[in-house]
Amino acid sequence: MDKLEFDARYDEYRRSVEDYLSGLFTDRPHWADLYDSMRYSLLAGGKRIRPVLTLETARLCGLDWHAAIPAACALELVHTYSLIHDDLPCMDDDDLRRGKPTNHRVYGETLAVLAGDALQPEAFRLILTAPELDPVRRADCALVLARAAGADGMVAGQVLDTLHQPRTREELLEVHRLKTGAMLQGAALLGCAAAGAGEQTRRCFASYAQELGVAFQIRDDMLDVIGDEAAFGKPIGSDRADGKTTYVDVLGLEGCENAVAMCTAAAKAALARLPEHGFLDALADTLAQRQK
Repeated sequence: MDKLEFDARYDEYRRSVEDYLSGLFTDRPHWADLYDSMRYSLLAGGKRIRPVLTLETARLCGLDWHAAIPAACALELVHTYSLIHDDLPCMDDDDLRRGKPTNHRVYGETLAVLAGDALQPEAFRLILTAPELDPVRRADCALVLARAAGADGMVAGQVLDTLHQPRTREELLEVHRLKTGAMLQGAALLGCAAAGAGEQTRRCFASYAQELGVAFQIRDDMLDVIGDEAAFGKPIGSDRADGKTTYVDVLGLEGCENAVAMCTAAAKAALARLPEHGFLDALADTLAQRQK
């Protein structure tokens, strides 16, 4: 797939996601400050990689991808809640996210916590009321999201990352497979679930997304050392300042570059037997080479 075609499809998916998200939580009840806090982080930008992955996976599995938009955006709500909570003083204590003050810096810690709390159940409401999915597929999507985001998925990764002080390559890999990888895998499997795909197809997409997640996180570790703060949207060197061990510490920059290439190749190989995987191949290459 050439770059123009990739960019056009990505932009179409991303615009559809932004339009859907912008229509959420627009009422003005007397607790509208909660909605304001939720929307502040939800609409703060970003590449929308996860919902894009859901929509493309749904399309490849034979579904009109528009029908999967609520499920795709549900995962983005959960991802946003995780970022709000990540930034809190009790977690990473960050002041910037995507180049803007973090949620708790604008709305205070209490409302930031509650905004994150609210985004979680609202994600499941989006799935369970998705108008173009039947009840069986809605339930399947809800289970996929719960597994990706729950105590054996993203939250487990957060616990290992923040409380267990991973030091070795194997420990870091476990963190990234649970933290970043689980959510990207969940994004791909949401598309499969929305389309009613079979187990063999799901395994292919799950393997692709897991490798993509590890490559993504290794690149993120590299950018925390060599990235541009204005482009990255958050302080450079924050991991080292917090005393965290990253892939750069374990492998060095050259070793990280090689690891990203290997994970990207493995991700693409997982889809080799499936038709029309050009967009996902290009997505893997784009994320591997990203500068922010």
